[in-house]
Amino acid sequence: MSQKPIRPLRQRMLEDMSLRGLTPDTQRDYIRAVKKLAAFLGRSPDTATAEDLRAFQLHLRASGVQPPTIKVTVRVLRFFFKVTLDRPETTRHLVFVYEPRKLPRVLSPAEVLRLLEAAPGPKHKAALSVAYGAGLRAMEVVALKVGDIDSKRMMLRVEQGKGRKDRFAMLSPRLLELLRDWWRIARPSVWMFPGGDRISPMTTRQLNRVCPMAAELASLPR
Repeated sequence: MSQKPIRPLRQRMLEDMSLRGLTPDTQRDYIRAVKKLAAFLGRSPDTATAEDLRAFQLHLRASGVQPPTIKVTVRVLRFFFKVTLDRPETTRHLVFVYEPRKLPRVLSPAEVLRLLEAAPGPKHKAALSVAYGAGLRAMEVVALKVGDIDSKRMMLRVEQGKGRKDRFAMLSPRLLELLRDWWRIARPSVWMFPGGDRISPMTTRQLNRVCPMAAELASLPR
């Protein structure tokens, strides 16, 4: 069965995103946001005017879309019209929507332990343990490779983390043992936490879904 050809407009946007080093997950989110604009317009997104984009943002607000999502959508549309279409003036009516920042609820050590024990499987338990035990972000956890585990120096190598910078994180004996247990079970060759095809790493979306699932199983509050 032949694959559906990629339209020139989408291909150009994909190329623009690749040139700027956007991750595959981010690229999918950007394409999804432009598709939503096209669905709202009922026509190709490159035909949108400044008033169309203003109406689209009002539509998102009226539909109950949360400020963080609107903020990402505005960023995507500015990229699409400024970089891919070379029409930056089209986004002049788009505005970022801000919301009061609230401090997150910090789990106690006992609650963290309950969360990790409730993880659905050894891979997810090990991945969440890396996030909590070594202070890694989701994108850094899924990008972890087997070769990044330095058991001699008790460190984790984090490649291209936040700000596209490499760094090291401390590796505790307990976390090292957890990672070894997971390695004995799955024998990953490249990625420490491979996805379903065992060729690509687990995605941040998959990891982010596990956390609230484990919290619910552990009877922890949101």
